[in-house]
Amino acid sequence: MQHGMRFQGRTIVVTGAGTGIGRAIALRLASEGAALALVARRRGPLEETARAIVAAGGRAPSVFPADVRDAASVRAAFAAARGAHGRLHALVANSGIGGPNTPGAEDRFEELVATNLTGTYHCLRAAQQELAPGPATRHLVVVSSILARLGVAGYTGYCASKAGLLGLVRALAMELAPDNVQVNAVLPGWVDTDMAREGLEGMARAMGTDLAGAKHAALQAVPLRRFADPKDVAGLIAGLLSDDARGVTGASLDMNNGAWMS
Repeated sequence: MQHGMRFQGRTIVVTGAGTGIGRAIALRLASEGAALALVARRRGPLEETARAIVAAGGRAPSVFPADVRDAASVRAAFAAARGAHGRLHALVANSGIGGPNTPGAEDRFEELVATNLTGTYHCLRAAQQELAPGPATRHLVVVSSILARLGVAGYTGYCASKAGLLGLVRALAMELAPDNVQVNAVLPGWVDTDMAREGLEGMARAMGTDLAGAKHAALQAVPLRRFADPKDVAGLIAGLLSDDARGVTGASLDMNNGAWMS
């Protein structure tokens, strides 16, 4: 599918761009002309994404490894992005980790919150410092999850961190509205990624079935009976970053094939 060049002349940072949804977002935005800076913990997957963008005919992005839990590392990466491409017009804050947590010595609650919620906050504030001047609209988009809406046993850290992002988005949308910065969240449901596969494998073990059996069970709660493709999420985010989404701010957009309807 051919897309226009809506983002020609715009600098966009995508975090968590090495794999899955983040890679699909980067590929989509590059296909529409964006100058991209890719941020994630591991350089290797980021460079794979960069090669895929170039192979698809996009402009070579810059790669800046950073741990989103480390505010200083994040600020340095965003400053480097500005140095490479100029002031930022948008951020897609996609970095995050998944999986369950259980009480006790090995509880991952703090790790999940530090990465998914606090790490996203670090990225949003770093982007705010590097934004291009108005009056044109600038955008901050956060990737949350359907589990911001739903409680799942054993996923207290993930659910809490993803739900916290929605409050963060609403407050920041109010804070930045006077400067014409739109702040929104996208909440995917099941998406065909490695992270989803790990979740299904956990379900399969708990249910005493195989991966196919777990996926069949998961889809019983999905009216359209399908997982999203990462490209679907990327398309929604591209729309949010475009002029077609003028006036959309503080919103939490559900994309889950009907698994949650509000």
